Amino acid sequence: MTAFVLVAGSHTGGWVWREVAGRLREAGAEVYPVTLTGMGDRRHLAGPGTDLETHVEDVVQLIDHVEAPEVVLVGHCYGIHPVLGAAGRRPERIARVVYLDAGMPQDGDPALTLVPDGTVRDRLLGEGEAADDWRVPPPAADEWQRWGSTTGLSETDLARLTRLAAPQPRGTLTQPLRLPEAATALPTTGVFCTANGNSIAVVEQIVGLGDPRLKALVDPRVTFFDLDTGHWPMLSAPGELAGVLLKAAAGEGYRLSATVTEQPSHLRPFLLDVPERRRERIGRVDLYLPDEVRDGAAGEEPRPAVVFVHGGPVPAGARPTPRDWPAFVGYGRYLAGLGAIGVTLDHRLHALTDYPRAADDLAEAIELVRADPRVDEDRIALWHLSAGGLLTADWLAAPPPWLRCVAASYPVLAPLPSWGLSGSRFRPAEAVRGAGRLPVVLTRVGQESPEIAVTVEEFLTAAADCGADVEVVDIPNGHHGFETRDHTEEARQAVDRAARSVLAHLRG
Repeated sequence: MTAFVLVAGSHTGGWVWREVAGRLREAGAEVYPVTLTGMGDRRHLAGPGTDLETHVEDVVQLIDHVEAPEVVLVGHCYGIHPVLGAAGRRPERIARVVYLDAGMPQDGDPALTLVPDGTVRDRLLGEGEAADDWRVPPPAADEWQRWGSTTGLSETDLARLTRLAAPQPRGTLTQPLRLPEAATALPTTGVFCTANGNSIAVVEQIVGLGDPRLKALVDPRVTFFDLDTGHWPMLSAPGELAGVLLKAAAGEGYRLSATVTEQPSHLRPFLLDVPERRRERIGRVDLYLPDEVRDGAAGEEPRPAVVFVHGGPVPAGARPTPRDWPAFVGYGRYLAGLGAIGVTLDHRLHALTDYPRAADDLAEAIELVRADPRVDEDRIALWHLSAGGLLTADWLAAPPPWLRCVAASYPVLAPLPSWGLSGSRFRPAEAVRGAGRLPVVLTRVGQESPEIAVTVEEFLTAAADCGADVEVVDIPNGHHGFETRDHTEEARQAVDRAARSVLAHLRG
C-alpha cells in the first residue's frame, strides 16, 4: 500500500488537499496531508522563530509516525523545500519525491529565490511596516495570480483560497535550505501545470541547451507528467492530480533519458539550403553581407538590415551560442542573399530575471549596426523568435522612425504566469497599443504549446482593438522552432513569405 505525504505551498495548509486525499484513499492509498506550523488551522502556533527548519521537522515527525515502510513525499510550490529537507534526513523511508509545479532548489537556496514575481520577492525581503513583521500577509483575492496561474479555479475556489489563507512566517521563506546529497539521489517525479508556463516540452528544450544544472533530469529514475491546469491543481483538477500521483508512485511517467541522446532540435540543419555568405563578427554581433557589399566605400549604397533576436533563457555556458545555431546562421545568410544585411547577436538572457539586461544588449547591438557605413541607418527591421518576443515590447510601445518593421516567429508575447514578469515592461500584448502604423509580421505555428499560443491570441486581440498593422503568416502544421524541426514545403514557403514581407517594408 502506497503512503503519500502531501505538503502544500505558501499560505495554505492540509485543507487544500481534501479532494485529492479522498480520491487517493478511494484507490487504496494511505494519505497524510501536512499542515505546517503556523499554517492552516495551526496558524496560532507560529512565532518569530518559526522558520524553514521548523517546517522540515514537521515533515520529519510525520514520516516517523507513518507505519508504512516507505512514503511518497509530494511538495507543491514552497512545500518542496521542507519536503527535500526532510527527505535528506530520512532517505531510507522515501520511495519517491514529487515536485508538484515546484522549482528545483539547490543547497543553500532560500524559498524566496524561487518566488516568480518580483513584487512578491521585494515584499519578502523588505522591512516590515508593522511590529508583526515576522509574518508575510497572504495574497488578497485578486493577487493570487502573482504566485502562479489561477487557470481552472472557480470564483468559489479563489474565495476559499483567500478565506483560509494564513500569514507565512518570514523565516520559512528566507532561511537557506540544507540539502544533503542523500536527498538528491532519490527517485523523483516532476508534475508541470502547463497553464503556469512550464511543461515537459519546455524542460526538454532547456536540457537540450546543455544546462549543467539540469543534468540530473536525464536519470532514468526521474519521470515527468503534464497537467493542463493552473498552479493549484489540487483545487482545479483534483481527480487528474490524484491519478498522476498514483502513476508517479508506481514509477510511471515520461523519461528524458531516451530523447536527450538525439541531436537537440536547435542544432539540426536549417530548413532552407542557403549558400555561405561573408560574415563579420564584431563583439556579440555578426553581420551577414550581400556579395556586392564591400567596405562601405564612397558611392556604395547602404543596405537595410534585419536584426534577429533569439529567445531563451540560454545558459551562460551553452555552446555553441545562439548566433551560431543553424537557424540564425541560415536566416542571416538568407537575408543577405535577398540583398539586405542579416544581423545576429548573442544577448545575455541567461535567466528570466535577465530581460532588462538582454534589452540593453539588443539596444547596444542596434546602435552598432546603425553606425556601420554599409547599413542604411534609417531602414532597420527587428525579427524576434520564441521568448525573444518579449523584447519587442520596448520597440512596439514607442517605435523610433528608423524602425520600419517588427517580425516575430512563434513568439511569446506576454509573460507566462510562472515567469514573474507580470508587473514588468516586457508585455508586447499591451505595448502594441503604442505601435501606431509600424508593420508587424507574425509567423504563427499551428502546433504551438497552449501556454504560448494564448499569448499570441492575446496580442492579436489587442492589435485588432487598436488597429495595429499586423500580418499573420500561418504554418498550420508547424512547431515551435520549426526552422530546424519541420523541413516541409509549407514551412519553407512561410519563411520566404515572411522574409519578403519584411524586406518590402524596409524598401517601401
